Amino acid sequence: MIQKMDCMEYNFQPVLDALPDNLRKIIMSVSKGILRELEEIRVRQGRPLMVYSRGRDYFLCPDGNVSRHPQNSYIVTGEDTRRILELISHYSIYAFEEELCSGYITLQGGYRVGLSGKMTSGKDGITKFQHITSFNFRIAREIRNAANKIIPYVIKGSRIYHTLILSPPQMGKTTLIRDLARQLSNGFPGFSGVKVGIVDERSEIAGCYQGIPQNDVGVRTDILDGCPKATGIIMLIRSMSPNVIITDEIGKPKDVMAIEDALNAGITIITTAHSHGLEDARRRPILKSLLENNVFQRIMVLGNSLGTGTLEKVYDLIEGKELLDRPIR
Repeated sequence: MIQKMDCMEYNFQPVLDALPDNLRKIIMSVSKGILRELEEIRVRQGRPLMVYSRGRDYFLCPDGNVSRHPQNSYIVTGEDTRRILELISHYSIYAFEEELCSGYITLQGGYRVGLSGKMTSGKDGITKFQHITSFNFRIAREIRNAANKIIPYVIKGSRIYHTLILSPPQMGKTTLIRDLARQLSNGFPGFSGVKVGIVDERSEIAGCYQGIPQNDVGVRTDILDGCPKATGIIMLIRSMSPNVIITDEIGKPKDVMAIEDALNAGITIITTAHSHGLEDARRRPILKSLLENNVFQRIMVLGNSLGTGTLEKVYDLIEGKELLDRPIR
């Protein structure tokens, strides 16, 4: 009971419930400072137990202390990975086989567990895991009002701009668009809420569990969970009449075609992509075509000059100018 009460301070009980007792005990013995900003728990069979927090990774000893050296840390066993698989699949691996083949499972609360190991493949590509030996527990956190810094650049009166958010990994893109979806959907003083559709291909924005969003993405929001972006955009256009469609991490030719269909239907697109900035994006074939065709009206770049999630640049592609004179966080 003490462990449950302790972990509620950090709000990731579903993750702890998916760990064997021995690993759970180690994690809950880690210092409060590391737990408070915990982003990932990495479990790799035959290798050290690790966590990622405060912008760096840590090796964990059996007593929960941090080690500078891998050889001093707890080494994950085959029994540990077997027990994790049982726990995340509720002791019914075959029932979760299709979800496992996507490379992750979503836990109650919207926490995502990434998987890797030995795959088997057939004529249509990857068919199933033969052995799962690595797990990445992602600690997703809602940050209310995280989108406040970009709202003035996304909305003007009742108009919502087609927006592309660029950044390297782990700079807060998903956190940002999650809160943006909530604010656009609920509305706020001076802005009436609109219908929002989310194509959540990797179950990270809404964090759906059995189809129900575990994160607050707004009262006027419909979600297609685990659906490929290109397919989901078309489905939302045909069936849910959204005013805005939000997706994460575009990067395939089919995504471009679906975005163009949305624009032709009069729907605003807000999406993200991995890139270090506008010039870097212009060198990537998929993004280059979207930028050359002036699909987006606003480009935002996230970085870490003032800490993770800093808004570094805002480009107005309608007027061809920058809108931000200094980074903000």
